[in-house]
Amino acid sequence: MTFTDDELIAFAEHGAAPLPPALEQGHLAHDGARIWYSTYGSGTPVVLLHGGLGHSGNWGYQLPALIEAGYRPILIDSRGHGRSTRDERPYTYHLMASDVLAVLDHLGIARAAIIGWSDGACIGMVLGHQSPERVAGVFFFGCNMDPSGSNVEVAGGPLLERCFGRHSKDYAALSATPDQFQNFVSAVGRMMASEPNYTAADLAEIAVPVTIVQSEHDEFIKPEHARYLADTIPGAKLVELKGVSHFAPLQRPDLFNRVVLEFLESVTGTPS
Repeated sequence: MTFTDDELIAFAEHGAAPLPPALEQGHLAHDGARIWYSTYGSGTPVVLLHGGLGHSGNWGYQLPALIEAGYRPILIDSRGHGRSTRDERPYTYHLMASDVLAVLDHLGIARAAIIGWSDGACIGMVLGHQSPERVAGVFFFGCNMDPSGSNVEVAGGPLLERCFGRHSKDYAALSATPDQFQNFVSAVGRMMASEPNYTAADLAEIAVPVTIVQSEHDEFIKPEHARYLADTIPGAKLVELKGVSHFAPLQRPDLFNRVVLEFLESVTGTPS
């Protein structure tokens, strides 16, 4: 029976599926922070970058499918998120992208595909733009690359409340500063309000394979912005996920995983 959690009821209560045992995990000291990472499997490397306010455990429904398909998933908690720490500097996508490169260097990985969700997608696109030699391709799910692409006033509702509540609980359980959730939310919010600021010319410079993935009911990203990104990034492909929202990896994992595996096969040559 296919698992679905369209209303995020299971996620609100339990989180995503538990992560399997890691082959390697730990913290890497980098540029004022301690960045948590873990690796699984032994095939072609794939970095999964979670969304803002979340953490790597949100990929629990994706890891088994990637491992079974012969990939080597690498999870990274963005600085200040999950088990990773941060210093007092403002959040920036470029700073978090540098953390990803530091982890890849630490693991001895020269090149990897990037699966990004929301803020993680933005980090992945920054990597694809700035360090194309390190990036096999970018799976860009549910994010904007300039302020015009986001819905400025997102209405509340049960899904957002359940997701936010889960993030709050997970932050308290995982963070080195468990009582600082509201400060954390404010700091991430300031970054989202001012970044990213990619121009059409910036996007036209991206030379790695990119798939733009937009959910039919995404609460945060305008569908016309997804089309603009696909039209502006050379060779980019646009995929729409029907019946789901910004939380598709949690709502309908089989649907989301199928699109991820199709992307990975196209950029790595590894059959899914």
